[in-house]
Amino acid sequence: MTKSILLIAVSMILSISTALSQKHEIQRIPLIGSTAPSFKSPSTNGLISFPEDFGSSWKILFAHPRDFTPVCSSEILELAYRQDEFSQLGARIVVISVDRMVSHLSWKADLEQINYKGRERVKINFPLVVDSSSAISHSYGMLDSKSNVGNSVRGVFLVNPENEIRAFYFYPNEVGRNTDEILRTLKALQANHANPNTVIPANWQPGEDVMIPFLSAEDKEELKKPDSGIYYINWYMIYKKAN
Repeated sequence: MTKSILLIAVSMILSISTALSQKHEIQRIPLIGSTAPSFKSPSTNGLISFPEDFGSSWKILFAHPRDFTPVCSSEILELAYRQDEFSQLGARIVVISVDRMVSHLSWKADLEQINYKGRERVKINFPLVVDSSSAISHSYGMLDSKSNVGNSVRGVFLVNPENEIRAFYFYPNEVGRNTDEILRTLKALQANHANPNTVIPANWQPGEDVMIPFLSAEDKEELKKPDSGIYYINWYMIYKKAN
Protein backbone atom coordinates (compact mmCIF):
# COMPACT_ATOMS: atom_id res chain seq x y z
CA MET A 1 0.00 0.00 0.00
CA THR A 2 2.80 2.41 0.96
CA LYS A 3 4.57 1.71 -2.34
CA SER A 4 1.36 2.43 -4.28
CA ILE A 5 0.84 5.72 -2.46
CA LEU A 6 4.45 6.69 -3.17
CA LEU A 7 4.05 5.92 -6.87
CA ILE A 8 0.86 8.01 -7.04
CA ALA A 9 2.57 10.92 -5.27
CA VAL A 10 5.55 10.78 -7.63
CA SER A 11 3.22 10.65 -10.63
CA MET A 12 1.31 13.71 -9.39
CA ILE A 13 4.52 15.66 -8.79
CA LEU A 14 5.78 14.82 -12.29
CA SER A 15 2.46 15.88 -13.83
CA ILE A 16 2.50 19.20 -11.98
CA SER A 17 6.16 19.74 -12.87
CA THR A 18 5.45 19.03 -16.55
CA ALA A 19 2.49 21.43 -16.60
CA LEU A 20 4.50 24.18 -14.92
CA SER A 21 7.52 23.74 -17.20
CA GLN A 22 5.22 23.78 -20.23
CA LYS A 23 3.57 26.97 -18.99
CA HIS A 24 6.90 28.76 -18.61
CA GLU A 25 8.26 27.69 -21.99
CA ILE A 26 8.39 30.36 -24.64
CA GLN A 27 5.15 29.92 -26.55
CA ARG A 28 5.14 30.01 -30.32
CA ILE A 29 2.01 31.15 -32.11
CA PRO A 30 1.55 29.23 -35.39
CA LEU A 31 1.79 31.85 -38.10
CA ILE A 32 -0.47 32.63 -41.04
CA GLY A 33 0.14 30.10 -43.80
CA SER A 34 1.40 27.40 -41.45
CA THR A 35 -0.39 24.10 -40.91
CA ALA A 36 -2.83 24.18 -38.00
CA PRO A 37 -1.45 22.08 -35.10
CA SER A 38 -3.48 18.90 -34.76
CA PHE A 39 -4.92 17.49 -31.54
CA LYS A 40 -7.23 14.74 -30.35
CA SER A 41 -9.40 15.30 -27.28
CA PRO A 42 -12.78 14.53 -25.71
CA SER A 43 -15.54 17.06 -26.25
CA THR A 44 -19.24 17.52 -25.55
CA ASN A 45 -19.78 16.04 -29.05
CA GLY A 46 -17.52 13.03 -28.43
CA LEU A 47 -13.85 12.44 -29.19
CA ILE A 48 -12.63 14.73 -31.96
CA SER A 49 -9.45 15.00 -33.99
CA PHE A 50 -8.73 18.53 -35.16
CA PRO A 51 -8.51 19.50 -37.95
CA GLU A 52 -8.81 16.08 -39.60
CA ASP A 53 -12.41 15.35 -38.55
CA PHE A 54 -13.66 18.50 -40.25
CA GLY A 55 -12.53 17.64 -43.76
CA SER A 56 -12.65 20.38 -46.38
CA SER A 57 -14.64 22.77 -44.19
CA TRP A 58 -13.34 26.06 -42.94
CA LYS A 59 -12.57 25.68 -39.23
CA ILE A 60 -12.80 28.27 -36.49
CA LEU A 61 -10.91 27.41 -33.30
CA PHE A 62 -12.27 29.52 -30.47
CA ALA A 63 -10.52 29.42 -27.07
CA HIS A 64 -11.92 30.87 -23.86
CA PRO A 65 -10.42 31.09 -20.35
CA ARG A 66 -13.02 29.37 -18.12
CA ASP A 67 -16.51 27.89 -17.98
CA PHE A 68 -19.17 29.62 -15.86
CA THR A 69 -17.60 33.07 -16.28
CA PRO A 70 -19.58 36.11 -17.48
CA VAL A 71 -17.77 37.18 -20.65
CA CYS A 72 -17.16 33.60 -21.84
CA SER A 73 -20.84 32.79 -21.34
CA SER A 74 -21.91 35.76 -23.46
CA GLU A 75 -19.48 34.74 -26.22
CA ILE A 76 -20.65 31.13 -26.38
CA LEU A 77 -24.28 32.19 -26.52
CA GLU A 78 -23.57 34.69 -29.31
CA LEU A 79 -21.77 31.96 -31.29
CA ALA A 80 -24.68 29.60 -30.71
CA TYR A 81 -27.22 32.15 -31.97
CA ARG A 82 -25.12 32.59 -35.14
CA GLN A 83 -24.00 28.97 -35.62
CA ASP A 84 -26.33 28.43 -38.60
CA GLU A 85 -24.66 31.37 -40.39
CA PHE A 86 -21.27 29.78 -39.94
CA SER A 87 -22.64 26.46 -41.14
CA GLN A 88 -24.12 28.05 -44.27
CA LEU A 89 -20.66 29.44 -45.04
CA GLY A 90 -19.17 25.95 -44.79
CA ALA A 91 -17.42 26.70 -41.50
CA ARG A 92 -17.26 24.54 -38.38
CA ILE A 93 -16.80 25.98 -34.88
CA VAL A 94 -14.62 24.25 -32.27
CA VAL A 95 -14.36 25.72 -28.77
CA ILE A 96 -11.63 24.82 -26.29
CA SER A 97 -10.86 25.66 -22.67
CA VAL A 98 -8.86 24.14 -19.84
CA ASP A 99 -11.98 22.98 -17.97
CA ARG A 100 -12.85 19.30 -17.59
CA MET A 101 -15.73 17.45 -19.25
CA VAL A 102 -18.05 17.55 -16.24
CA SER A 103 -17.75 21.35 -16.21
CA HIS A 104 -18.30 21.63 -19.98
CA LEU A 105 -21.44 19.49 -19.86
CA SER A 106 -22.90 21.33 -16.88
CA TRP A 107 -22.14 24.78 -18.32
CA LYS A 108 -23.54 23.88 -21.74
CA ALA A 109 -26.77 22.56 -20.19
CA ASP A 110 -27.09 25.72 -18.12
CA LEU A 111 -26.47 28.07 -21.07
CA GLU A 112 -29.12 26.25 -23.12
CA GLN A 113 -31.71 27.27 -20.52
CA ILE A 114 -31.00 31.01 -20.80
CA ASN A 115 -33.14 33.47 -22.76
CA TYR A 116 -30.19 35.71 -23.61
CA LYS A 117 -31.08 39.29 -24.58
CA GLY A 118 -34.73 38.33 -24.90
CA ARG A 119 -34.05 35.69 -27.56
CA GLU A 120 -35.32 32.13 -27.46
CA ARG A 121 -33.24 29.43 -25.83
CA VAL A 122 -30.67 27.93 -28.18
CA LYS A 123 -28.97 24.55 -28.48
CA ILE A 124 -25.18 24.62 -28.63
CA ASN A 125 -24.33 22.31 -31.53
CA PHE A 126 -20.58 22.89 -31.72
CA PRO A 127 -18.18 20.93 -29.50
CA LEU A 128 -16.68 22.24 -26.26
CA VAL A 129 -13.30 20.53 -26.15
CA VAL A 130 -11.45 19.45 -23.01
CA ASP A 131 -7.95 20.95 -22.71
CA SER A 132 -7.34 20.26 -19.03
CA SER A 133 -3.62 19.64 -19.64
CA SER A 134 -3.35 22.98 -21.51
CA ALA A 135 -1.54 21.11 -24.30
CA ILE A 136 -3.84 22.43 -27.04
CA SER A 137 -3.64 26.01 -25.81
CA HIS A 138 0.14 25.72 -25.61
CA SER A 139 0.43 24.37 -29.17
CA TYR A 140 -1.45 27.44 -30.42
CA GLY A 141 0.43 29.91 -28.21
CA MET A 142 -2.74 30.71 -26.28
CA LEU A 143 -1.73 30.13 -22.65
CA ASP A 144 -2.24 33.19 -20.47
CA SER A 145 1.25 34.08 -19.23
CA LYS A 146 -0.21 35.99 -16.26
CA SER A 147 -2.41 33.13 -15.05
CA ASN A 148 -1.14 30.71 -12.42
CA VAL A 149 -3.68 28.03 -13.35
CA GLY A 150 -2.94 27.63 -17.05
CA ASN A 151 -5.95 29.48 -18.46
CA SER A 152 -6.09 30.14 -22.18
CA VAL A 153 -6.53 33.61 -23.60
CA ARG A 154 -9.47 34.62 -25.81
CA GLY A 155 -7.97 33.36 -29.04
CA VAL A 156 -9.51 32.81 -32.47
CA PHE A 157 -7.86 30.92 -35.32
CA LEU A 158 -9.45 30.70 -38.78
CA VAL A 159 -8.28 27.66 -40.73
CA ASN A 160 -8.94 27.09 -44.43
CA PRO A 161 -10.02 23.82 -46.14
CA GLU A 162 -6.33 22.95 -46.68
CA ASN A 163 -5.83 23.18 -42.88
CA GLU A 164 -3.66 26.28 -43.15
CA ILE A 165 -4.02 29.09 -40.64
CA ARG A 166 -5.34 32.14 -42.50
CA ALA A 167 -6.04 34.57 -39.64
CA PHE A 168 -5.87 34.77 -35.88
CA TYR A 169 -6.42 37.32 -33.16
CA PHE A 170 -6.36 37.48 -29.37
CA TYR A 171 -8.51 39.47 -26.98
CA PRO A 172 -7.78 40.23 -23.30
CA ASN A 173 -9.83 38.41 -20.69
CA GLU A 174 -11.71 41.59 -19.85
CA VAL A 175 -13.12 42.13 -23.37
CA GLY A 176 -15.45 39.83 -25.29
CA ARG A 177 -15.03 39.09 -28.99
CA ASN A 178 -17.19 40.45 -31.79
CA THR A 179 -19.08 37.67 -33.60
CA ASP A 180 -19.85 40.01 -36.51
CA GLU A 181 -16.13 40.54 -37.08
CA ILE A 182 -15.39 36.81 -36.97
CA LEU A 183 -18.04 36.30 -39.66
CA ARG A 184 -16.76 39.24 -41.71
CA THR A 185 -13.20 37.93 -41.53
CA LEU A 186 -14.38 34.48 -42.62
CA LYS A 187 -16.25 35.93 -45.60
CA ALA A 188 -13.26 38.07 -46.59
CA LEU A 189 -10.92 35.08 -46.42
CA GLN A 190 -13.33 33.02 -48.48
CA ALA A 191 -13.53 35.78 -51.11
CA ASN A 192 -9.75 35.76 -51.43
CA HIS A 193 -9.63 31.95 -51.37
CA ALA A 194 -12.07 31.82 -54.28
CA ASN A 195 -10.02 34.36 -56.26
CA PRO A 196 -6.38 34.54 -55.06
CA ASN A 197 -5.64 37.34 -57.55
CA THR A 198 -7.71 39.75 -55.49
CA VAL A 199 -7.10 41.35 -52.11
CA ILE A 200 -9.65 42.67 -49.65
CA PRO A 201 -9.72 46.38 -48.66
CA ALA A 202 -10.33 47.80 -45.20
CA ASN A 203 -13.85 47.51 -43.78
CA TRP A 204 -14.90 45.33 -46.72
CA GLN A 205 -18.33 43.74 -46.58
CA PRO A 206 -19.66 40.98 -48.88
CA GLY A 207 -20.86 42.41 -52.19
CA GLU A 208 -18.44 45.34 -52.14
CA ASP A 209 -15.64 45.88 -54.65
CA VAL A 210 -12.30 44.18 -54.02
CA MET A 211 -8.77 45.24 -54.98
CA ILE A 212 -6.10 43.75 -57.22
CA PRO A 213 -2.42 44.04 -56.27
CA PHE A 214 -1.17 44.45 -59.86
CA LEU A 215 -2.52 44.50 -63.41
CA SER A 216 -2.29 41.29 -65.40
CA ALA A 217 -2.33 41.30 -69.21
CA GLU A 218 -6.04 40.48 -69.07
CA ASP A 219 -6.66 43.36 -66.64
CA LYS A 220 -4.95 45.80 -68.99
CA GLU A 221 -7.23 44.68 -71.79
CA GLU A 222 -10.23 45.01 -69.49
CA LEU A 223 -9.26 48.61 -68.70
CA LYS A 224 -9.63 49.54 -72.38
CA LYS A 225 -13.34 48.73 -72.33
CA PRO A 226 -15.80 51.59 -71.76
CA ASP A 227 -17.65 49.50 -69.17
CA SER A 228 -14.51 48.13 -67.55
CA GLY A 229 -14.89 46.29 -64.26
CA ILE A 230 -11.51 47.65 -63.16
CA TYR A 231 -10.88 51.20 -62.00
CA TYR A 232 -8.15 53.26 -60.34
CA ILE A 233 -7.96 55.51 -57.32
CA ASN A 234 -4.26 55.88 -58.10
CA TRP A 235 -1.54 53.62 -59.50
CA TYR A 236 -1.18 51.55 -56.32
CA MET A 237 -4.89 51.34 -55.41
CA ILE A 238 -6.69 49.41 -58.16
CA TYR A 239 -10.21 48.15 -57.65
CA LYS A 240 -12.24 45.43 -59.29
CA LYS A 241 -16.01 45.72 -59.29
CA ALA A 242 -17.96 43.02 -57.56
CA ASN A 243 -19.82 40.69 -59.89
